[in-house]
Amino acid sequence: MVLVSAVIVTVVEKPITVESFAASINWGLLAVVGRAPAGYVATAIGWLVYWILVLFGVGIVGTITAAIVGIVINFLLKEGQGMGVSGFRDHVIVCGWNQTARDLINELRLDDRKVRIALIHNGDRNPAGPSVYYVKGEPTNAGDLERAGIREAASAVVFPLESSSDADMKSILVAMTIRSLAPWVRVVAEVNDPIHVDHFRRAGADELLVTSHVASRLLARSAVYPGLTDVIQDLVSSGGSELFTVSVPEGCAGLDWDKAAYRFRTEYAATFTAVIRTGRTMFSPTPDFTLRPDDEVVVIANELGRLVPSATATNVAHPPVKRAVTVVAPEPIKTAVAEAQGPQQ
Repeated sequence: MVLVSAVIVTVVEKPITVESFAASINWGLLAVVGRAPAGYVATAIGWLVYWILVLFGVGIVGTITAAIVGIVINFLLKEGQGMGVSGFRDHVIVCGWNQTARDLINELRLDDRKVRIALIHNGDRNPAGPSVYYVKGEPTNAGDLERAGIREAASAVVFPLESSSDADMKSILVAMTIRSLAPWVRVVAEVNDPIHVDHFRRAGADELLVTSHVASRLLARSAVYPGLTDVIQDLVSSGGSELFTVSVPEGCAGLDWDKAAYRFRTEYAATFTAVIRTGRTMFSPTPDFTLRPDDEVVVIANELGRLVPSATATNVAHPPVKRAVTVVAPEPIKTAVAEAQGPQQ
């Protein structure tokens, strides 16, 4: 509307130049907001265009303002009610809510890497606080997982809603849904009943924590060797010395256990604890042990420093993995009845 008005005023009253057209556009914008300079137009056509801009300009400004306010309010309402989309990348998705989930989020908040967290929970409000992005819904629903950014996530942690054995069934379904949508996302699950561990493995969970087993075994060791409980709690919590899984630093590949431990202690201020190789953790190596470039090293340190987190520990969303599927036609099954009936059958 302003452009058309500027063209009319320029053609009727002004010389047809770029400067005149730009001045007319400026006059038209000022007329819309009611601040046009006096005397810019001097003909009846110019006055008519001016009054049209003045009369309809108020409605135009009001419409634009209302649209912007409506978009902002709608966005804020959706965010507050957990109906928005996270838009995160390389983040952690917490599926379900219980006391363990609360403790996990508190621990991640203290982490040096400042991991971004999205929570999926079917509650009336966000139980985790403003620092966690809240998605209201069910973790078993593919749409809710998409809103939490499951395809761009680094890992997902699945928690049972209650301590019953039946709650594990829903957690297994959550793991299956995540694995079908984003097979490259790391899935960690809390398990209530140890008999369901195999089912979680079949559902695609990468790591499992049977809370009852860990607690009972730690209590048993502490009963015989006092002080272990405090040591373990200090190692797995932020602040002070912590456990890290790191890649083999440059120049350490090919070293034996003693030389690698000395190198980590002197150059990286870290205690060399264990090596993870092809899914197997080694604490006591064989005499011919040497570090490989693709090993993962478990260290105890106050901070990472120059050490680099291992590929499975960093928040990097991996691309989809395409798996080749071979279909084998089943062989004909011969029954005892068919063999007894002979060739006619």
